Amino acid sequence: MKKILVLLLTVVCLSAFGQTTVPLWKTLPEVPLMPRADKSGLIPVNDIKLYYAIFNEHGKDPVILLHGGFVSSDEWGFEVPLLAKTHQVIVVDSRGHGRSSLGDQPLSYELMTSDVLQLMDYLKIGKASIVGWSDGGIIGMILAIKNPERISKLFTFGANYNLSGYKEETSDSTSGARFMTRATANYRKLSPTPDDFGELKKALGKMYSTEPNLSPAALKTIKAPTVIACGQYDQFIKQEHFRELAQLIPNAKLVILPNVAHGGPLQDPAGFHQAVINLLHKE
Repeated sequence: MKKILVLLLTVVCLSAFGQTTVPLWKTLPEVPLMPRADKSGLIPVNDIKLYYAIFNEHGKDPVILLHGGFVSSDEWGFEVPLLAKTHQVIVVDSRGHGRSSLGDQPLSYELMTSDVLQLMDYLKIGKASIVGWSDGGIIGMILAIKNPERISKLFTFGANYNLSGYKEETSDSTSGARFMTRATANYRKLSPTPDDFGELKKALGKMYSTEPNLSPAALKTIKAPTVIACGQYDQFIKQEHFRELAQLIPNAKLVILPNVAHGGPLQDPAGFHQAVINLLHKE
């Protein structure tokens, strides 16, 4: 009986000091509201209306933040206030996501890359750095391959370059379910077609079945200073895949953020921001 009491007291004490809480990499932190943009709007791009917002409009060294699948640029709520202290920051809602319309063309990374290029032309941004999370990182790599003269530096987080990078099973299905619940609610709140989240899921599912499919030869042509970042516990993509990617891109650096997963920019915003700044401020 005495041993049981000691064990119970130990559990209570550990809990009180936060040692039995959910691991950081399994959490889904609430995202703070975005600060007020200096400029924002919808512009005609290809066959859609694309949403963008600019922070620190007169700042130097523009950085474009590209979000991942199913969400919107609002996911950058931690990073924008930090990055806008030193840079002009532009966020974009990818087609079909957030406030941007989906259009009738089949969804593809090439098409979303074209959208970003047209936005840069509209905003008269000749060259910018790209910080891309998941799908946004894939778009960033395609930009760096096909339009090297437009990209200053490239930072990707949780981005694969082909289908071989996926794990056969996700390592944390419960947080995935919570993520989709939140993504559905946010889509309904922001989208011009609030009842069409199922259409976006279908379009993304079709794209994910065949893309990305970037060749090693193409990746070896990237000239921009590049960081390939990932979470130590990424649920979806094998860590060795990120290592391969960093080896394929000339002079790319691999950064593994400890104790976080695919949601690293939310789970450890300070660590994520420091990794971004380390690249952007490197001579």
